[in-house]
Amino acid sequence: MKKINIGYLDRAALKMLTMLCSLPILAFSINAYSRLAFEPCDLNALVKPLYDAEQQIQYRLLDNGLQVRTLALENTQAVSIASQFDVGSRNEVKGQTGYAHLFEHMLFKGSQHAPGDSYTQTMSAISGQFNASTFFDFTNYYLTIPSQALELSLWLEADRFRYPVLNQTTVKNQQGAVLEEMATSIDNQPYVRKAMEFLLAQVEGTPYGHAVIGSVADVKAATPESLTAFHQHYYRPDAMQLSLVGDIPEQTQTWIDNQFGDWQAPEFEQPKLSDLLVEAKSLHSEIIDERGPWPAVLLAWHTAGSGSADAAALTLLEAYLFQNKSSLLKATSLNDPDQLLSYSIPLTMTHHGVTNLLLVPRARTSLDTLTKNAESLVAQVGNNQITEHQLCQLKQIWLNQALARLDSPSLLSRYLSASQPRDKMQPLTGPWQRINAVTAADLQRISQQYFIGKTVRLDLLPPWYIRATKSILEFLPKGMSDSLEESVM
Repeated sequence: MKKINIGYLDRAALKMLTMLCSLPILAFSINAYSRLAFEPCDLNALVKPLYDAEQQIQYRLLDNGLQVRTLALENTQAVSIASQFDVGSRNEVKGQTGYAHLFEHMLFKGSQHAPGDSYTQTMSAISGQFNASTFFDFTNYYLTIPSQALELSLWLEADRFRYPVLNQTTVKNQQGAVLEEMATSIDNQPYVRKAMEFLLAQVEGTPYGHAVIGSVADVKAATPESLTAFHQHYYRPDAMQLSLVGDIPEQTQTWIDNQFGDWQAPEFEQPKLSDLLVEAKSLHSEIIDERGPWPAVLLAWHTAGSGSADAAALTLLEAYLFQNKSSLLKATSLNDPDQLLSYSIPLTMTHHGVTNLLLVPRARTSLDTLTKNAESLVAQVGNNQITEHQLCQLKQIWLNQALARLDSPSLLSRYLSASQPRDKMQPLTGPWQRINAVTAADLQRISQQYFIGKTVRLDLLPPWYIRATKSILEFLPKGMSDSLEESVM
């Protein structure tokens, strides 16, 4: 295990910071859950659809290591396909940051038997919907197509995964697309670049120590040869999970065998990574951006990865603190809150995790007050166990989200293809069993272990004249400050 200091930001966390660009439109709701009835809390009855659906999943492990899951649904004429590869920015070496994301772009730009824009044109012709995403630990590709086009779609998927065409023209075009994306989402937004540089520097030298999108220099330096080597190393059948959900024709398994069965895995093994051992401690810093419209504070707590024994309890604690409609943060915001905006997206990697919270203050409220408010919520859980009724509510909300995926073939196929090795044969109920096993004592323990006294705080500060005005507003009587704020809003 590699011992490191705390703090970093990844691509998902950028979304929190870019929310600041919408100021002064500051009304924001962090959740959209339907109101749930928690009495009586019969979770065993509620979870039955997960077990029923899981029993219908057909699982196959091909000789080359490719994992295949199919789930046939009645009364549908479409199929959702999700392919997830065990490769992300964590696999990139020095000088090749951003390769996983750049390669994701390349796989839409031509393969051996479907050159150029054939893939996108074919998908458009059959009314297919498709997309992809890259994260620290994985790259996934997903599409929904009419079931009549399944054989063709599997052929197209296999061809681009196995035989991508990487020439100078397509590489140059996609380098431009990625650099434009980087400029739009990072460099042209207040705070984001400086926040990335500060937070990523805290874990420099680790697999999670650089942004998913990579650096400008590395993206520009990519060549067809270097990207081909990246493909040959990481795009392999034993690093892939393929899931199909929807109208599954009888010939589907034969089509999968025809397109993927003779794909040989490389002789060398996939790289193995260890969990990060984080020396968690309190940290406070600040950045100033002359484009910043208003101050904000970004709070982060380093936790554990998705494979950790604490992962399920961390999921429930994050929801209880900052995310659910009934969260502690939401409860403090019902009447005259201190923040104008709050935003939280936990970052859960395989070997590390970060809970985060972005808070934008009212005119009368200082960043110190917002930080103390958030830390007091954490202390509540650390000092006092939540009630069994509250714990039941958290588990039911999690379960409701899991059940909602059953109504979305696209979401369900992606979820199946993201199954952890320990859930290989129980991709739907394995995670639930771990959630259901969490106790109130577990939540209290992990709040003490990962949160209390271990806050990473980064103040996001606008130019001096905005800071000066904000400081004056903080000293005015509450009614006067609120009145001025309302007049501006």
